[in-house]
Amino acid sequence: MKSVCQVVQNVYDIDPRVRRKAEALVAAGYSVDVLALRAEGGRKSYCLNGVNVRTLALGKKRGSLVRYFFEYTAFFLWTMVRVPLQMFSRQYAVVDVNSLPDFLIFAPVIARWMGAKLILDLHEITPEFYMSKYGIGGRSWTIRLMTYLEKISVRFADRVLTINIPIEDLLVSRGLDRSKSTVVMNAVDEARFAVSATSSSVVPRPASTKFVMIYHGTLTDIYGLDIAIEAFALAQGEMPGAELWILGSGSEKDKLAALAEARGLTTKVRLTGQVPATEIPAWLSQSEVGILPIRRDVFLDFAFPNKLPEFIIAGKPVIVSRLKAIRHYFSEDALAYFEPNDPADLAREMVRMYGDPQARTRLTARAREEYVPIRWDLMRDRYLVVIGDLTDVKVNAARQSRASAEGVNL
Repeated sequence: MKSVCQVVQNVYDIDPRVRRKAEALVAAGYSVDVLALRAEGGRKSYCLNGVNVRTLALGKKRGSLVRYFFEYTAFFLWTMVRVPLQMFSRQYAVVDVNSLPDFLIFAPVIARWMGAKLILDLHEITPEFYMSKYGIGGRSWTIRLMTYLEKISVRFADRVLTINIPIEDLLVSRGLDRSKSTVVMNAVDEARFAVSATSSSVVPRPASTKFVMIYHGTLTDIYGLDIAIEAFALAQGEMPGAELWILGSGSEKDKLAALAEARGLTTKVRLTGQVPATEIPAWLSQSEVGILPIRRDVFLDFAFPNKLPEFIIAGKPVIVSRLKAIRHYFSEDALAYFEPNDPADLAREMVRMYGDPQARTRLTARAREEYVPIRWDLMRDRYLVVIGDLTDVKVNAARQSRASAEGVNL
């Protein structure tokens, strides 16, 4: 049995991308270890769905660049020691390193000398991430340094994974060799995200006269929930019985509640707080429309949120910001686009969706069609083909054919 090590500077249990990859490897017959951060009150080591997880108690108290640097350095050094120690008994064929940071790929250098192949999975585009988060100019020394680290990191890796084609194109323009790059998108595992025929008992059932628009996820400024509330305030006079449900927690929750109150929407905008992931399908089943009012900037224009395929799988039409990465995969006939950062344009789409059931049906059907080439079973096959190529494990012919047909670089 071949062994693979996944490295991620995050809590493993709540990182859907790393969990999907690790569990796909276990199902394919690999032995999988994960090095990750320890959740508050979590265990040092444990096994979850066949994946062996070892953790570091570091915490995530980020805010400043100095704090980021401290956390990155501490995790880097721990990984640099732990991977080769475990190599003596596990003999990893592949170490799959998940960013951020990009330079974490250098931590398992000793494992590489011992025979392991290295994958760098770029969850984010680091220079743009920090430009967005801290308002740093593209020509600053900080961003130039991050771009350089990105360049040498992708060069050092044996294979590179990216999360969508627009990001891959950007990285190629900065020196990535496309022949060693594979796009594995953040698709949703439909087997885990099946919409229940009946809702959970804890999920409210709106009256038949209600028209519910819904968002689920983190409540931070980048996701534009304030824009959604402002748009709802503009549109609600033309939408009798409409409600906006916002599921999740985050730094903006109190501000969003205050904004809803200021606009006289406390009975129509519901901030429910954090909802267990297992209950999300039931909540979505009680809504008519999904909404993703993401802001646009140099980083977010490349965003492709997990919530989008969740809405599509749940059979809900989606009102979404017209962002580059999303627009690359879905046409104007599949999603109800509006101009980012524009409450008035979002309000128009809300009213259109409210008043046109046939348009909602058409959007839902077309989105399902356009989602087919990027669904999780194909993304899983792409990933397993890459691992099989690096480990000399023969991949099922049908699986390899599907992955190759969808554009895997082998």
